[in-house]
Parts: sequence; structure tokens; C-alpha cells
Amino acid sequence: MTRRLVIRSSTSAAVRRVFDRLEYRTLGSVYCYEGGDEFWRARREPCRRLGLRVARNLIGHLPRSGRSLYVGAGVAELPALVTEVLERGRAVMAHNLRRAEVAVLNRACRGTGVRFNATDAATAGGFYDHIWIVSVLNDPERFPHLAPLSYGRADPVSFDPVEFARERRIVRSIVDRCLPKLRLPGVVTTSAEEVVWIADWCHRHRIPYLVGRRQYPTALVGDPICIMRIGARRKRIRAGC
Repeated sequence: MTRRLVIRSSTSAAVRRVFDRLEYRTLGSVYCYEGGDEFWRARREPCRRLGLRVARNLIGHLPRSGRSLYVGAGVAELPALVTEVLERGRAVMAHNLRRAEVAVLNRACRGTGVRFNATDAATAGGFYDHIWIVSVLNDPERFPHLAPLSYGRADPVSFDPVEFARERRIVRSIVDRCLPKLRLPGVVTTSAEEVVWIADWCHRHRIPYLVGRRQYPTALVGDPICIMRIGARRKRIRAGC
């Protein structure tokens, strides 16, 4: 049975310290073509607050001393990463291909047990009981032809099926290289729009899965997050979890 846990005040304080140490001027140029200062002034506190809400619910699904793989992790993932380490004693492997952001994140995370790697998550060794893959498979910058279809905004006049097919192959490749690292039964945290890619992998490998009914809002890209149980046949995720 999934439990909703209370995060200790010391963990919340640690998350706040990490956010206070972030170099927002540098992050502004990473996340925005222009207006980076305004972007972070508006989203910094919601990102921390909503991130802690996700983290509080996530750790109720995860055992102590397990391992998590974070694919394409950035600022939005900081509350969950820090909470996993401090509340559950878990090992976390966070991967992000943007080297400038990784440098900022690692400086801010000193002393927390969280470290980011500027490498492809598919190169991570070993197995994990939790994989976080949020706003990676439908990134509009990387997948400009696939993302509009994911969000139901594809233009039938300008839609390019050839480019879409190419991007779909890339997305499936990411899933096919990362999901085999999940030890079953396990947990996947993803966005509501990306569930179909995880479900597709499960169908192709005849692995049962359950999608949690509850969704959690996010502050940066706005994609609601949900939690999936992979390889679970009879367990149910309660509606309120």
C-alpha cells in the first residue's frame, strides 16, 4: 500500500538552500532565449513548492535504500532528488546533457548527496527500482514535429509525417535504452503526455503496468506528472495517492 509521507523540516530546508544557491543568471540563458531573469523570478518559488509536493507523494511509492535513475533532470527535479536521498536514504543518478546547467546544479547541490552527470542516461550502469523521465520524450525543442501531436496541437496543413516518423524512432530509442534498466516490479515517474511511450514499451514486452489516477502540477513546462507501477499485476495505486 502506498503511503503519503510527511517530509521533515530539515529536508525542506535543504531543498530551500539548494534553490537559494542556484545561479539564476546562468540558468536564465540555459532555459530562455531572452527574459531569463523574469522567467526565474516568476517560477523559482512555484518550482520549489510544487516540486516538494511531488516529492512527498513519490517517496511513498519507493522503498528505502533503492536506486533511482533521472533522465534529463534539471532544476524541476531538485526537490525530488534531495528528498529521495535525505528521507529514504536512496542513491540517485541524475543525467542532463546541458553541461552549463549541470555545473550550476552541482555547485548548488554540494553536501546533499545529489550529483548530476553531463552524460546520456542510457550509459548509466546497473538496475534501478525507479526511473524518472519527465518532459523528455515530448520536448518541443528537440522534437518539434512530434511534440505538437503529443499535446493535441498538430497543424494538419504543416504537419510533416516524415519528420514525425524520424523523431518517433528517436523517442522509442530513448525508451528502449532506458526502460530495460528498471528492475521489476518498479516505478516510473513521467508526464501524462509521455505515459503512452512507457505503455508502448510495456505492451511490446508484455509487461503489465498501472497508471496512478492522481496527477501533480509542475511549474516550469506545465506538464502534469503521474506515477506508474511497472510489472505489478495485482497491486493498485489508490486514487488518492
